[in-house]
Amino acid sequence: MTVFIGSMLFVVLAEMFDKTQLLAMCFAARYRWQTVMWAVFVATAANHLLAVLAGSLLTTFIPMHYINITAAVSFIIFGLWTIRGDTLSCKTDTSGRSPFWIVAIAFFIAECGDKTQLATVVLAARYNEIIPVWLGTTVGMVIANAIGIAVGNLAGRRLPEKAVTWFAALTFIVFGAYSLWDSTPRAFWQPPIVIGAFAALAGVIGLIVRMNQKSRLAALEGIKPS
Repeated sequence: MTVFIGSMLFVVLAEMFDKTQLLAMCFAARYRWQTVMWAVFVATAANHLLAVLAGSLLTTFIPMHYINITAAVSFIIFGLWTIRGDTLSCKTDTSGRSPFWIVAIAFFIAECGDKTQLATVVLAARYNEIIPVWLGTTVGMVIANAIGIAVGNLAGRRLPEKAVTWFAALTFIVFGAYSLWDSTPRAFWQPPIVIGAFAALAGVIGLIVRMNQKSRLAALEGIKPS
């Protein structure tokens, strides 16, 4: 149960303002929300089953000690990825096709290589349990997309994006940093290494923030009337 809840909460945070959540919002504006949610569930269940099988297979070839360190670093990367954010166009060709399969196929493809799929692989490798991680990440995706659709529709899609993004990102980074500290020898964490790691992390976060600001300015300039 702990693995299930942990996996579910992790994916709920990872999915906030992820491109697959944005995709679900786009489809919910076009189709019945029930159709969208069932399609999201089916697509996620299939996609994450492959992910947990891949994660479980990794433990056959890689010692758990190295998997734990890789997982810790991955959590920090997921946090930085969350700060970077995602954008997505809502334009989709829907002529003459079943709404359920349009959503399911688009969602499955969008989830391939996405951070929530990679997180599922990492969680399965870290916990070495297939069913709880699979169920937890699948339920987490459904919850996150249900929240996004409901709040997006009720609030005119004006969610507190910055606050949610930074909360999720910092949660990943803190958890990843703790996991990294817990998975490595204490003697490794000498003051120069700790200071250097914090400085490097702060530098990367600052760089991502500046990149986001430039992207927003470029987008604003692109829509200014001539």
